[in-house]
Amino acid sequence: MKKWLIEYREEKKLSQSDLASMVDVSREYISMIETGNRNPSVAVAKKIGKALGFKWEVFFKENSNETLHDENKKQS
Repeated sequence: MKKWLIEYREEKKLSQSDLASMVDVSREYISMIETGNRNPSVAVAKKIGKALGFKWEVFFKENSNETLHDENKKQS
């Protein structure tokens, strides 16, 4: 599960549906990304990162977890 992603989304006061509309994907796709059942494409990762204000590359780092979330916040 990508708790850090859920936290970013909730900090922006966005629902999964809101984020899905912003990045032009389904709510179910956002849910699958948040639960760790799916990884976004580079294009979608970039859109999510831009929408939520973080570096999109974090999706593709090994073990993207709370540690990477903390690192990403420091670099933003």
